[in-house]
Amino acid sequence: MTPTDRSSTEGSGDSQLTELGVAAAAAAIRRGDITAESYASALLDQARTQSGIHSFITVDESSVLAAARAADKARAAGATAPLLGVPLGVKDSYQTQDLPTSLGLGSLRDFVPTTDAEIVTIIKGAGATVFGKNNLVEMSYGVTGHNAEYGQVLNPYSHDRLSGGSSSGSAASVAARIVPASFGGDTVGSIRIPAALNGVVGYKPTTGRWPRGGVAPISHTLDTTGLLARHVEDALLIDAIVTGGVADQPATRKDLRGARFAYAPKHYLALVDPEVERRFHETVARLREAGAEVVEIDLGDDFTALADRTAWNLFLRDTYRAVSAFLRENDYPVSADDVHRRLKPQLQEVWSAVVVPGSPGYLSDEDYATTLGTDRPALQRRFAQVFARDGIDALIFPTTPAPAPRIADQWEFTVAGQKVEHLFLAKNTVPASGAGLPGISLPAGLTRAGLPIGIELDGPRNHDRELLALARQVERVLVPVPSPV
Repeated sequence: MTPTDRSSTEGSGDSQLTELGVAAAAAAIRRGDITAESYASALLDQARTQSGIHSFITVDESSVLAAARAADKARAAGATAPLLGVPLGVKDSYQTQDLPTSLGLGSLRDFVPTTDAEIVTIIKGAGATVFGKNNLVEMSYGVTGHNAEYGQVLNPYSHDRLSGGSSSGSAASVAARIVPASFGGDTVGSIRIPAALNGVVGYKPTTGRWPRGGVAPISHTLDTTGLLARHVEDALLIDAIVTGGVADQPATRKDLRGARFAYAPKHYLALVDPEVERRFHETVARLREAGAEVVEIDLGDDFTALADRTAWNLFLRDTYRAVSAFLRENDYPVSADDVHRRLKPQLQEVWSAVVVPGSPGYLSDEDYATTLGTDRPALQRRFAQVFARDGIDALIFPTTPAPAPRIADQWEFTVAGQKVEHLFLAKNTVPASGAGLPGISLPAGLTRAGLPIGIELDGPRNHDRELLALARQVERVLVPVPSPV
């Protein structure tokens, strides 16, 4: 059950099929324009062709085809499930009772849980099938896409470039047209960063909006499940399915007239690649031409420090306790201590320094209480003031300050002449995570070297449907990103 296992039934390789998004594929199957089996076969063929990018850890081809044939029979019998016959990727931090769940660890290569993650149960109930389990950074702990056991996930637009992480395989598989969408997880940017670097849509819901049961955690305060797709309409569709059709905000908007955006250059543009900055300002101009208002704001001299302190304190302090409970409660054959001992050197060093209780940098109970009780509410108020007082619909900024760095330089690279470390890729995504805001990264064209650029929109907490409707209109004015294959 590896990405290169071959089935006796070969896919068509039809590029028109692999270009379909979730909503388009589901509609075509319901209408009978295509069969679920022909669609699955085309995706499997694409997976074989693109196996070298290491976007999947596990694909069971025979199960994918069997599920597709069952979907075709169900349609013939009158079934109209919203995702009937659509195969979707699932990050390998999500439990699946029919496929191994490795969490990115070699020691769990063959471990099969007894239950599905909540979201897997929901999408199966909506007629979708699990195409396979996407590669990820070990324990979702990193932003580059490096995995020592299952291979570095390669960027489909340039195989010598990073895919980003930790939902690296999810983003790369969507960009490479292997699946129309894939589920990921986001704690400080693990959906939005790879979405930007791979030229796809990355949706991080308001923290707590989507179910998280059966997904390996980092921080229960910050973690959220979410989606990588190629179109905002697919995020709208799946958000409605996952939340049970919740209509907490309108899901329609005719255009951008009257929309109000804000950007904070002091905080999100202080150090940025020149091509990314140029594309950002071009985007602002396009929004204004479409009738939107875009204003400059200042979030305060202490904003970046407040956001960083909030997110990273919770990220690092929550990990060990959350992982220990998850492994124990779901009968994994390893403990958190086992995981720590077997991590690759880069991660083992971090855990030994700041994650394991009693380590030199482990956050004290007093500082943890201050982060939860003082810093996080202060950060949330800072954002709420902008949205409420200034009537802003969304903040806008480059998702990552730079396009995908070279894999060879993934731990340290240069942006605008200044050396930075790998976590610099999360600089702009951290604030929304710390405050629990919904955010969505949209592809906004390519650099001269052919690398994707992402633009992020963040909205008020629990205004996800409104943000998605706005993003759908923004998507229409952005520079399109062509397929990499």
